[in-house]
Amino acid sequence: MIYAPKMTLKEARAEYFRRSGFAEDGGYTEPWIKVKVWRIPIWLPNTAGRVAAVKLHDLHHVLTEYPTTWRGEAEISAWEVSSGGLQRFWAGWWLDLMNVAQGLVVNPRGIYRGFMRGRNTANLFATEYNDKLLDGLVGEYRNRLKFENAALSPSVADHLAFGFWVTVSALIYMVSVGPLVLTPLLIAYWIFVR
Repeated sequence: MIYAPKMTLKEARAEYFRRSGFAEDGGYTEPWIKVKVWRIPIWLPNTAGRVAAVKLHDLHHVLTEYPTTWRGEAEISAWEVSSGGLQRFWAGWWLDLMNVAQGLVVNPRGIYRGFMRGRNTANLFATEYNDKLLDGLVGEYRNRLKFENAALSPSVADHLAFGFWVTVSALIYMVSVGPLVLTPLLIAYWIFVR
């Protein structure tokens, strides 16, 4: 276990930032963030809504111990979608569903495991972030979010929910990335074939 139950969320988050190569403040004050769609970097504004969501998302990384790799982001995205969703964070929904779709290619088993783990646990997205939250212990929050239930066997309803959200994620991905791929192809067709 990387983040021991007796660590405060503040200590564990600082260690998470260090291990992930993030700034001391997690990059929350940066005006732009870089998101990669496959290997293509896309720069997005670091809006107040995105910062509010990512502060809780980073705590989820600590609590679940999913890394900030492609595979880890796919797993935590599946977990966040199935553990109660992202509540009011619309951009977070979009990013998580994009990650689930990418994860179907780079980490399909991890997507499945993360999703099923989330079906029996909760997340922090219903919580309003404040610095007092960081005084809590990692173990205390793992208990509060019912992590001990993560090992329960999946039900038929869990599998149906998985199929539904995987389908939604694939559709969101095609709608979001499709124009980025099709536009250069159409231009090339227009120039070279026509």
